[in-house]
Amino acid sequence: MPRSRQAQKAVQCTVPTKRQISAQLKTFGANIRRERAAAGLTQEKLAEKADLNIRTLQSIEAGELNVLVTTAMRLQRAMGCEWDKLMC
Repeated sequence: MPRSRQAQKAVQCTVPTKRQISAQLKTFGANIRRERAAAGLTQEKLAEKADLNIRTLQSIEAGELNVLVTTAMRLQRAMGCEWDKLMC
């Protein structure tokens, strides 16, 4: 049975623009920085705990680097914070 037009519209999604991606990366980086500070961790200590290069962490916090989900998970676990505090 074919789907209705309304149902087809509901499943469509759009590709984010470069500006939207950049804004999301900056938000993610700011969230990482905020949670790192709340956990009382320096950049060096968090990079060590998450097994990342310090320059990589600095680029993430600056919103300059698009990270893999696995990298985000390593940071989340190293800080011991809730996932939604990083993603919202």
